[in-house]
Amino acid sequence: MLLALGNCQESVKPLVKVVKGKKLCDKGWECKGWSKFCCNHTISDYFQTYQFENLFPKRNTPVAHAVGFWDYHSFITAAAQYQPHGFGTTGEKLQNMKEVAAFLGHVGSKTSCGYGVATGGPLAWGLCYNKEMSPSKVYCDDYYNIPILAPLVFHIMAVVPCLYTGMNYNYGDTGEALKVDLLNHPEYLEDNATLAFQTAMWRWMTPVKKHQPSAHDVFVGNWKPTKNDTLAKRVPGFGTTMNVLYGDQVCGQGDSDSMNNIISHYLNYLDLMGVGREEAGPHDVLTCEEQEPFSVSPSSSTSS
Repeated sequence: MLLALGNCQESVKPLVKVVKGKKLCDKGWECKGWSKFCCNHTISDYFQTYQFENLFPKRNTPVAHAVGFWDYHSFITAAAQYQPHGFGTTGEKLQNMKEVAAFLGHVGSKTSCGYGVATGGPLAWGLCYNKEMSPSKVYCDDYYNIPILAPLVFHIMAVVPCLYTGMNYNYGDTGEALKVDLLNHPEYLEDNATLAFQTAMWRWMTPVKKHQPSAHDVFVGNWKPTKNDTLAKRVPGFGTTMNVLYGDQVCGQGDSDSMNNIISHYLNYLDLMGVGREEAGPHDVLTCEEQEPFSVSPSSSTSS
């Protein structure tokens, strides 16, 4: 199983080589494998334990549901698998910090047990859960005829959304990529925080469907909208990450609470990381309220 790739340590000077005129780097345990992205700032250069604690200060309070589960070591160990592919390492330091805040904004909003009058405010309670607390809740349409996996319908809330492709697709495809049998053992996700973070990062970095971008690509600017995307008001930025991950469950619904909750976590994390919410961009980049969804759930298409 995918466990620690190394101990968290101070930034190391990368090994460098040039291949066909391109500079490639290996930065040890955190960014290994001769990648152009390893030549940039890696996540531990700008996001450290104290910042993780600032973002998720209530996760280990007695009323939380995953006390002692989530920690910085699990996060940075999981991230080491994806940093050579550009997770938090694609561009300059500011861009990289914004991506980490964006990813954690999704994770925090979907694992929160905060509410309006919660101590510290509703945005302080991310990573409160590591499993679904309402196992009778249906996430995937009956159209897919998905069997119930163990007594838990879904894990770590919607960190790895159903995304209309079926729960068995998510567990099977993700497990294959991570070389872990999640289809038959989804409970691994609530036993191993590193694996849970890796699963969410895999979803962030991987397109949900063919001919669609990943959340990573739309956020860092790798994705170039087509004419149809432009007509659908889909533009690179945080708003379209919600469209990629949730489709019509969140986007194209106007000024909805579910969308605003995710955005609020992202903006809060930008502030706490020292970036500042003013770096989030204009309204049409930040939201997906008027975007045509990439994906339409079967239940939505049937009822329309």
